[in-house]
Amino acid sequence: MTRITIQWQDQFGRWQHYTSSHHEASAFRTAQQRARSTGKRHRLVDDDGRVLDILEP
Repeated sequence: MTRITIQWQDQFGRWQHYTSSHHEASAFRTAQQRARSTGKRHRLVDDDGRVLDILEP
């Protein structure tokens, strides 16, 4: 089972770890809601470091 990591982009353009999840749909919903509430970009990354999605606020 793959782990999906949620990261957010800080004001300097660096990606910071937020949380991890094993369910991709749940991770997507969490990142989408947090991107809207914080106004910052979020992305989903798998175990191998591949970017699955980037969410804009």
